Amino acid sequence: MHAPTTRSNTLRKMSLTVFASLVQLRAGGLVIGTDALFNSRSEQLAALTIRHAVPAVYQFREFVSGGGLMSYGTTVVDTYRPLGVYTGRILKGEKPAELAVQQATKLELIINMKTAKALGLTVPLPLIGLADEVIE
Repeated sequence: MHAPTTRSNTLRKMSLTVFASLVQLRAGGLVIGTDALFNSRSEQLAALTIRHAVPAVYQFREFVSGGGLMSYGTTVVDTYRPLGVYTGRILKGEKPAELAVQQATKLELIINMKTAKALGLTVPLPLIGLADEVIE
């Protein structure tokens, strides 16, 4: 008898396979795209990047707060706030096709120095100087 396959078990196995492949390919780094699944598992992704010694950058600060190396992008609130505004405008009768596409205007760089040290990386001082936040 074997344990039933759950979505989390499948994701865990898939993640381990992906990270093992990155190590085998000697990837110098990883950019983790924005996805609801990744957003909900930022701490697990951060732990995997450290365990496999793969420096990674992510869009949201939650990844860095969870132990990831760095993030560069908008905040979660700034990303999703326009959705509420668009929804309100559509509900008031505006046609979606007539709404202008909006792009983020504020980006933030967050660096986790503890993770950089654990990965054996030296973050250049000019990059640290540009960071909006440095986690020690």
